[in-house]
Amino acid sequence: MSVGRICTRTVDVAAPDESAQAAAIRMKTRNVGTLIVLDQNQCPIGIVTDRDLTMCVVAKGLDPTMTELEMVMSKLPESVTENTPIEAAIGIMRRGAHRRLPVVDDAGQLIGLVTLDDVLSLLSEEFEEIGELVRQEGPTSSTV
Repeated sequence: MSVGRICTRTVDVAAPDESAQAAAIRMKTRNVGTLIVLDQNQCPIGIVTDRDLTMCVVAKGLDPTMTELEMVMSKLPESVTENTPIEAAIGIMRRGAHRRLPVVDDAGQLIGLVTLDDVLSLLSEEFEEIGELVRQEGPTSSTV
């Protein structure tokens, strides 16, 4: 099974020169905790999270109107394609302690986002289906 099956295709994005305050307002308005920072070619060059804004701007006493995302984002995020097997994406997440991976096309342009929550949701569905099979095939009555 590939990442394309479970990734989110609608991704909130930002520019590297956008202010931390503008990003925070977008996150609040859109009810998201992550923005993918894109270059002029629509290729991911960073990820900024609500935690990044808290730890790198607020906690350091920086002016959020003057602090650009380029200064606080996680730079050059690892990415996957929609054909990447889910197991490979999980491996990348584990090795790099990433919870989110941009999904890109062959030109490196953003087409989606796969998150640890997406993977866990898929696994939960799979386990539920397995549980139903076990219940259906199990004994209907107990004889001792």
